[in-house]
Amino acid sequence: MNSSIVRTLPAALALALACIGGAAVAQTTTQKAENAGEKAWDATKKDTEKAWDATKHGSEKAWDATKHGTKKAVKATEKGAKATGKAVDNVASDAAAGTRKVGDKIGEKIPGTEQNEAAKKP
Repeated sequence: MNSSIVRTLPAALALALACIGGAAVAQTTTQKAENAGEKAWDATKKDTEKAWDATKHGSEKAWDATKHGTKKAVKATEKGAKATGKAVDNVASDAAAGTRKVGDKIGEKIPGTEQNEAAKKP
C-alpha cells in the first residue's frame, strides 16, 4: 500500500497544481476579456461622440446656410417688388397723362369748355 501512495501522490499533486494553474489562466483570460471590453466600449463611446459632434456641426452649418439663403431671397424679393411697384406706378402715371392729353384734345373741339377757350386765345 505504501508503494501505491507513493505513485498516487505525485499524480494527485500534479493534478492539483494543474487545476490551480488552469484557474489562474482562466482568471487572466477573464481579465483580458474585461480589458478588451472596456477598450471597445471606450472606442465606441469616443467614435459615437465624434459622430455626434460632426452631425451637430453639419446641422449648424446647414441651418446657417439656409438662414443666409433665406435672407438673400427675402432681400431679392423685396427689391423685385419695389422695382415692380415703381414700374407699375410709372405706367399708371403715363396712362393717366395720356388720358388727360386725349381729354384735352377732345375738349378743344367742344364749344364752351376750358380747353376750347384756351385753344382760341393764341
